[in-house]
Parts: sequence; structure tokens; C-alpha cells
Amino acid sequence: MEGERGQATVELVASLPVLLLTAYVCFQILAAGYALTIADGAAEAGALALASGGSATAATRDALPGWAGEDARISVRGGRVTVRLWPPGVYEALSERLAVTATAAARPR
Repeated sequence: MEGERGQATVELVASLPVLLLTAYVCFQILAAGYALTIADGAAEAGALALASGGSATAATRDALPGWAGEDARISVRGGRVTVRLWPPGVYEALSERLAVTATAAARPR
């Protein structure tokens, strides 16, 4: 039993990187899901504005929260409003790979 002293501490320290990586991956997945929800709502707001004769781009930008405003690309073609959004993250390369796209359609007046 003398040789096993401190083994739990060593195992905890050794497993910390794996636990931190797992937590980060879970955070990125949740952030991507949240970004998809936001992009979908913004595209819908833009489509509703387009259907009522308003500016789809302005309505879409207004529907996005502050952090997403500069991370979003909005396109309006015909009756379709498309929002591409990059979720927040520590590593930009990973955030670019997790970009989400939402589209909503309406018939313009």
C-alpha cells in the first residue's frame, strides 16, 4: 500500500487535459447549436420584413444579438433570406468549420 500513495492525485492531474478538451468540445457544440437557432430566427425576421415590403437586410441585422452582428453574412435573393453565422470560439479555424446557415423564404410584395 505504500507504493500507491498519491496515485489518485497523479491520475487526476493526468486526466485534466482530457477533461478540459471534452468540456471545450461540448461548449463548441452548444455554441454551434445556439448560433443555428439565432441564424434561423434572424432569417425568419428578414423574410417577414421582405413579405411586408420592408428591408430584409435591416430586419435580419436587428434580429441578431450584438456578438453575432459582425460574424454573420446575410444575402437576399428573390424571396429568400439566407444567414450564415460563425459561432463564438477560442480557435477561429474551428469556428469557421462549425459555421451554420439558415434560410427562410417569403413572397415579396
